[in-house]
Amino acid sequence: MADAGAGSLHGGDAALPCPPEEQELSQRLRRLYPAVNQEETPLPRSWSPKDKYNYIGLSQGNLRVHYKGHGKNHKDAASVRATHPIPAACGIYYFEVKIVSKGRDGYMGIGLSAQGVNMNRLPGWDKHSYGYHGDDGHSFCSSGTGQPYGPTFTTGDVIGCCVNLINNTCFYTKNGHSLGKFLFLPSQSNLYPTVGLQTPGEIVDANFGQQPFVFDIEDYMREWRAKIQSTIKRFPIGDRLGEWQAMLQNMVSSYLVHHGYCSTATAFARVTDTTIQEEQTSIKNRQRIQKLVLAGRVGEAIEATQQLYPGLLEHNPNLLFMLKCRQFVEMVNGTDSEVRCFSARSPRSQDSYPGSPSLSPRHGSSNSHIHSTGADSPTCSNGVMSTKSKQSHSKYPTLSSSSSSSSSSSPSSVNYSESNSTDSTKSQQHSSTSNQETSDSEMEMEAEHYPNGVLENSSTRIMNGTYKHEEILQTDESSMEDSCPQRQLCGGNHAATERMIQFGRELQMLSEQLCREYGKNTMHKKMLQDAFSLLAYSDPWNCPVGQQLDPIQREPVCAALNSAILESQNLPKQPPLMLALGQASECLRLMARVGLGSCSFARVDDYLH
Repeated sequence: MADAGAGSLHGGDAALPCPPEEQELSQRLRRLYPAVNQEETPLPRSWSPKDKYNYIGLSQGNLRVHYKGHGKNHKDAASVRATHPIPAACGIYYFEVKIVSKGRDGYMGIGLSAQGVNMNRLPGWDKHSYGYHGDDGHSFCSSGTGQPYGPTFTTGDVIGCCVNLINNTCFYTKNGHSLGKFLFLPSQSNLYPTVGLQTPGEIVDANFGQQPFVFDIEDYMREWRAKIQSTIKRFPIGDRLGEWQAMLQNMVSSYLVHHGYCSTATAFARVTDTTIQEEQTSIKNRQRIQKLVLAGRVGEAIEATQQLYPGLLEHNPNLLFMLKCRQFVEMVNGTDSEVRCFSARSPRSQDSYPGSPSLSPRHGSSNSHIHSTGADSPTCSNGVMSTKSKQSHSKYPTLSSSSSSSSSSSPSSVNYSESNSTDSTKSQQHSSTSNQETSDSEMEMEAEHYPNGVLENSSTRIMNGTYKHEEILQTDESSMEDSCPQRQLCGGNHAATERMIQFGRELQMLSEQLCREYGKNTMHKKMLQDAFSLLAYSDPWNCPVGQQLDPIQREPVCAALNSAILESQNLPKQPPLMLALGQASECLRLMARVGLGSCSFARVDDYLH
């Protein structure tokens, strides 16, 4: 079963909640078989009403099996298989059957069979079929002749069947105790849990994980997991220890650099005598941008990226659109500076700002173009007062401030001129290295108070490619009285809400422009629909698409932007350490899937302490 909520950002009906017993089953199966992808290879959960003989009846959610034939002789035997075969990725699989009634003679068999095996037989009698029978305690392995195995079983007993795909063995349990004799199975996949009955009155109930098992299968799994881990730890390294250590140190160093841990990376490089491939100024620039995105200040992150890495977003329209959609979500949340510059003002001064074209930058260009009423009149760029006005040339529609601005920002006169074709990589490197190097303490974001995610006191700002801490407009004293304000759309500011709606219109224009240039993009359409769907609810934070407002949703956007910056500088867009871990996990998954059972108990996470 797919995890609840997966892919639920669509604006359609919310998925119906699973019953508690179904949730308990799913949790138990995930705990027992973590290596199994249940979307690709579902686990058995019940008996199949389509894969049984006519003399078999099913009830109670297809978990209870009763015999309804004549029961005169062995020709009246009947079996049923589970809905799905045992996935190879289980490593070890287990199920139990409780004998509700032994019926007339107790001719019952519990075991395994492959698809296509005759269901007019008890398990174990035919090829690719295995069973433990209750009337004589014999085990049958692809033969009509059984071998002594264990005690007989009758009404009230619980019989379990365990398949070990690590060493291709099978054993049975009775009332929580292993019968201790291992039967070797041929190395084949696609075995189904199977039960067979032969005389009237025989009734059994299956437990595929719906209830805790009588036998402690988890303890048995722990023993095998310890064996596998011990084998891995004993792997001989030999003379390559130094070579491997140097490789791992370089991988750790590049990981620290990738995520912008500048001080840690420098200290690690000094201790291990490794070389950092990226300059510190560039690392700090990336770290600043990442912190802005993770703080919900996506507009500022876009502006910083365009100033520090000109042309990057112009050449990555999919990334630009994703950032813009995230910026719209943060405007709804009240955290983006496009709406913060309204929310930070007092009620007395807000009336003079709605509709002013100077309240918002154009993020569609490499250099912010800010309208002003005069040559030296101050303008507000992401909530920051500035006296400079720069020209802008952008390939895509610029997301301007409002519809009442000058004609150059109206939809009919959007500038689509081509950007300069200079080498973007060289200009990015020059921009990254030309900034004055700052200390790590200057780079750290200030500890700030966010009611509803909106900054109250001070903020880190970008001026000419560098960051400065400066006071924004004074917060109204009345807003400080409520220490825990209720979350409101765009921070509860009417002018900010109007700005968000205008931004949404411009975002729609950008989507149409990209569609004309590159064709239809289903991902763009979905992102736009998901973001706009937030406005359909009075409380966006508690609605079917409200998870978009969760700060954790900023992380994939941050990672995508960081990778794009690194790639533009001819650096790996993913740290080698993460690639190695991902490759190791994928190899283990694939090997477990094709039947190498030990791989199911070799999890990479177990070694990341």
